[in-house]
Amino acid sequence: MNPLPKSHPTTARAPRVSSGRYSLWRLFLEGLTGQSGWSRAWAKATPRERYRVVIVGGGGHGLATAFYLATEYGISDVAVLEKGPIGLGNVGRNTTIIRSNYFHPDNIRFYEYSLKLWETLERTLNFNAMVSQRGTLNLFHTEAQRDLFTRRANMMRLLGVDAEPLSREAVKEVVPLVDLDNGRYPVLGGFLQRRGGTVRHDAVAWGYARAASEAGVDIIEDCEVTGIARDGARVTALETTRGHIAADTICLAVAGHSSRLAAMAGLTLPIESHVLQAFVSEGIKPVLDVVLTYGAGHFYVSQSDKGGLVFGGAIDGYNTYGQRGTLPMAEEVAAAAMTLLPGLARLKVLRQWGGVMDMSMDGSPIISTTPLEGLIVNGGWCYGGFKAIPVGGLTTAHLIARHAPHPLAAHLGLERFAAGRTVDERGAGPYPYAH
Repeated sequence: MNPLPKSHPTTARAPRVSSGRYSLWRLFLEGLTGQSGWSRAWAKATPRERYRVVIVGGGGHGLATAFYLATEYGISDVAVLEKGPIGLGNVGRNTTIIRSNYFHPDNIRFYEYSLKLWETLERTLNFNAMVSQRGTLNLFHTEAQRDLFTRRANMMRLLGVDAEPLSREAVKEVVPLVDLDNGRYPVLGGFLQRRGGTVRHDAVAWGYARAASEAGVDIIEDCEVTGIARDGARVTALETTRGHIAADTICLAVAGHSSRLAAMAGLTLPIESHVLQAFVSEGIKPVLDVVLTYGAGHFYVSQSDKGGLVFGGAIDGYNTYGQRGTLPMAEEVAAAAMTLLPGLARLKVLRQWGGVMDMSMDGSPIISTTPLEGLIVNGGWCYGGFKAIPVGGLTTAHLIARHAPHPLAAHLGLERFAAGRTVDERGAGPYPYAH
């Protein structure tokens, strides 16, 4: 057995320099003084021997949890551990879409609250996250699909969430490139959520990291967890590449690696890991000012501020921790794009990447305590992780601080699987790849 790494001797917090408040006035002044007044956006912390809370995973949910623990619940004795630099995990490997157009009432409330937090996030963090509420347009192609989307829209409206039906003609007006009468799946209409849109993914990670650091949280990069120590049925510490770190509470927020980290503590989660690909085209003039989703296949696309089209599809249908994906899925995504938007035929794809997805057994996330005392899990996000970062962080922080589920996330506990109270948004059954 390899010897455990020695604990880092640091016990007191190192002094940190504030990055100050960002503003147009400060930007103007820095321009006059040679940009000499800027400091690091967040402190590069050295791990201490013990924390009240340690969050494993420096992605969106981990950083948001730390931020809300410090600012909403007064708990700043927190460390966020990230195995590499901040922003290189799933938080920087997605298609940046935000929305709350769900069917299950509890999910609608959950994601709608997240959308409301997105709307004020830039002021909250004092960071330009480039929140763009350009609208999310879901197309339907059959009468049965029209009925399904109408049911969803009606449920949203009953809960006070915006949903607007669009005719074929209105769809064409919003997205002139759409081929309404394509030979495979003619477009019959769509439903638009005008408050949906996109957010700059890198800025979300940087903004939450900066704000959490300002609130007193230690952001510890290049610190991979190699083991979880237990004392009976309680977790007590983490073994990392930067030493032994003890904690009263450990929160796992590691997306597709949730099962692997939980296994270090002897816990099996109802989660599978799959790869989800995304693509970016060459930059072109503005042609698409909404987020467009294709109802006859799993395809979604938006246009970035640089002009490139950002698009993706379904997960590759096999379990993996890889971040590359396969050509058959790339071909399927391209075929859907060509069916719906044939005018893009000559557009070149500049790059492709993959994120490791944590697919739960019912397609809904897990924000929960576990059978092990002191161990919290934030995972199982399937396709919904990015859009839920603000509310996921807030409700996880509430669970840690109050030792009880937040009302918005009470339906997302692990116990639902044993009790048969699954939250199956699509009705696809206990098959993670199908959600």
